[in-house]
Amino acid sequence: MSTVNTNTSQSILDQYQLKQKPSTTGDSALGKDSFLQLLVAQMENQNPLDPQDNTQFVAQLAQFSSLESMNNLNSTVESFMGSYQSSQALQASSLVGRSVIVETDKSLVDTSSSLTGNVMMPANGSNLTVKVYDDKGNLVKTLPMGDWSAGTVDFIWDGVNEQGEKVPSGNYKFVAEAEIDGTPTALSTFLPATVNSVTLAGGEMYLNLAGMGRLPLSSVLTIGQ
Repeated sequence: MSTVNTNTSQSILDQYQLKQKPSTTGDSALGKDSFLQLLVAQMENQNPLDPQDNTQFVAQLAQFSSLESMNNLNSTVESFMGSYQSSQALQASSLVGRSVIVETDKSLVDTSSSLTGNVMMPANGSNLTVKVYDDKGNLVKTLPMGDWSAGTVDFIWDGVNEQGEKVPSGNYKFVAEAEIDGTPTALSTFLPATVNSVTLAGGEMYLNLAGMGRLPLSSVLTIGQ
């Protein structure tokens, strides 16, 4: 006749833990093999006169399988994100020393050559103008652009003021405005800048631009030579 295990003072979990070797890493997570050993120990020590319902074992296995799948998915996603960030950093590092067009109203301008920028027209408009200010806020030049349809409009500043004199190189601000539906409307400008270095912060890539500081990679409109 089979003997019923009546030792109720010690749980199956306690019996299992006595067989384990001390952890050398401090990791107390229950692995798949350990879970199966615990499940077998639970089955071996159940009361044969009142056995545990098989559906309970199946439910335990299903819960563990679901948890293991989630852990594997998390590991896969983390690995994918690490690879993506490394790839993004490698691509961004190739921009160092190159010229990019970014959404900004300020630029470090070398007036020995012409500057080409862009204005974004959200809708058809008239009397488009681009005003150039120096770093002291003085108006240097007004560029009349006329009427334009919705889209990107190029403009060129040759580095001279209203008197036709060449101004010194430095930081300049560009303010674009047009009348849209009869209302004066401020417009976004996109200006060139040289990439000095790149920075990865908070999962996003930033470009450190000469004369502009740090801007997100997502603000880049075009990449030059």
